[in-house]
Amino acid sequence: MNTPTHPWRTPLAIIIASCAIITLSMGVRQTGGIFMQPMTLAHGWSRELYSFAIALQNLVWGLSSPFSGALADRFGAGRTLVLGAVMYVLGLVLMTVSASGVEFNLSAGLLVGLGLSATTYSVIMGVVGRNTPPEKRSMALGIVGAGGSFGQFATLPAGQALISGLGWQAALWILAGGIALIVPLAWYMAGNSGKTEGRQQSILEALKEAGRHPSFHFLFWSYLVCGFHTAFIMLHLPAYLVDAGFSANLGMMAVALIALFNIFGSFFFGWVGGRASKSRGLAWLYGLRSLTILLFVLLPLSKVSILLFAAAMGFLWLGTVPLTNGLVAQIFGVRYMSMLTGIIFLGHQIGSFAGAWMGGVIYDKTGSYLAAWSVAIGLGLVAALLSLPIREKALARVQSATA
Repeated sequence: MNTPTHPWRTPLAIIIASCAIITLSMGVRQTGGIFMQPMTLAHGWSRELYSFAIALQNLVWGLSSPFSGALADRFGAGRTLVLGAVMYVLGLVLMTVSASGVEFNLSAGLLVGLGLSATTYSVIMGVVGRNTPPEKRSMALGIVGAGGSFGQFATLPAGQALISGLGWQAALWILAGGIALIVPLAWYMAGNSGKTEGRQQSILEALKEAGRHPSFHFLFWSYLVCGFHTAFIMLHLPAYLVDAGFSANLGMMAVALIALFNIFGSFFFGWVGGRASKSRGLAWLYGLRSLTILLFVLLPLSKVSILLFAAAMGFLWLGTVPLTNGLVAQIFGVRYMSMLTGIIFLGHQIGSFAGAWMGGVIYDKTGSYLAAWSVAIGLGLVAALLSLPIREKALARVQSATA
């Protein structure tokens, strides 16, 4: 475990700062769905155009996460977080003046995606993993993961109120101001690049070691399904409900309820990961997601069924985070945890790209989201099967260092 370089940078202070950063970064990111209708109406854009920019954001986020993680591992998380916050703020500000699809792709897609890669899970979880003992690590990761859910729960109603009261452009400026608060919080994360278990291992050696391990690939592809589910539901559920005749406020409530119950789910699966098999926990989580979506599609759509779906899906939402990140630390150690979790997170974001964009394409082609819901059900079952053969045993190098 790392020793903080300043007496104020205790493990507890790092966890609190991590929760605050994730709350801000993920909270603002999750407002993409409520900006869809006002922005497309204002510019005369199609949903596919808007969806593609958000899908691009997810893809850029994923592609740049391994590099952001490697920067944090090498130079410290503090510098990486400041750089990410600057790009994030710039992207949000430029969204207010983006008048074409190309400009919107560059602001909401490229810049915000780069900012997210340096201010969210791959960087933050590496710091938390290195500053908590193994027996408490899964719970600590679950607590920080819950921060993203709290951000979504708190930011979505505030974002909707800002859009209704001040307009979508002013709302983006205010949200950009919130992201700027990450800069002072980054001080608590400075100087936390990790220490090696055992002999000094290079980045290339760490990559080769992970690439030869089958469980690393199982984690990558199952996390892709998680990304598909969360991006598709978060971006398209509000519009799906409006299309069905429900109010925009109900869509906002459903997304906020997902965030609220994810707080409990992140705590729960973080607790499970510290006491039982993490891979079995992932298998159950993905299987229950498929069942929840299936029931939502089959049952008559009503306010009650919508809120029940949101609560159930929220409980299963990001429980994958402590389990997946915990498995990476458990199997491969914490020295290059930010980089390795960043690579696996790339799988998550490839799925996010597909879920966000495909939802818009399917809707524009068919006028319905039914086919997209069906794909989500099938992918959840595939992810459950991929999780079962994951071997949780630590590598000999990690076991030796722990001993």
